[in-house]
Amino acid sequence: MAAKGGRAKPVAQSRMENFRKVRTSEEEMPLPFPDLPPDVVEMKVKEGSKIRNLMNFAMAQMELKGRRQIVFSGCGRAVTKTITCVEIMKRKLGGLHQVTKVCYKTVLEVWENKDPLPDGPPQNLTVHKNVPSICILLSRDPLDPNQTGYQPPEPRHEAGEDTSGCSTKGLKRSLPPPCEELLPKKLQVQVSDSPRGSGTATGQLDH
Repeated sequence: MAAKGGRAKPVAQSRMENFRKVRTSEEEMPLPFPDLPPDVVEMKVKEGSKIRNLMNFAMAQMELKGRRQIVFSGCGRAVTKTITCVEIMKRKLGGLHQVTKVCYKTVLEVWENKDPLPDGPPQNLTVHKNVPSICILLSRDPLDPNQTGYQPPEPRHEAGEDTSGCSTKGLKRSLPPPCEELLPKKLQVQVSDSPRGSGTATGQLDH
């Protein structure tokens, strides 16, 4: 029912106000790069990850342990932080070949009812979101320059040089637009553990 002088809220939005998010998990996907060594290091960047901790570990792998390749991956709000880590490593090491792949990944969220029925079991919502995801391969060894998302090495910057703008230079080249069929995605909400059974509500998810 619409409030006086205002518009009615969508049903899905009104229902979600009664829930709080209790758990989030990401869909496991294979890395989109062929012929990777089985022991390749993948840096899984999360929204709450600290860049300093990520870079300390990644630099140790490349400099102290002599790794030839490393992968940075992140989705949703962690995409920007993933790109930042890659640009830091490229400036510090120099001479790294890069391949960037952009796609969508399914994230599962579990929401718990804040006002459950007194005599009934807790009611949860399971929400499946399709969010943008990025995987970036950095390699000391040459990569196929003809593959989509390839970016050649940039010169190493010495201490004291002005590196402003380095993170944006070449960024457009490394981020090919997602395929057209990936852009419109739907949000699926599944109601579980309800005393009256289960149901499904579907609404449009805006990216």
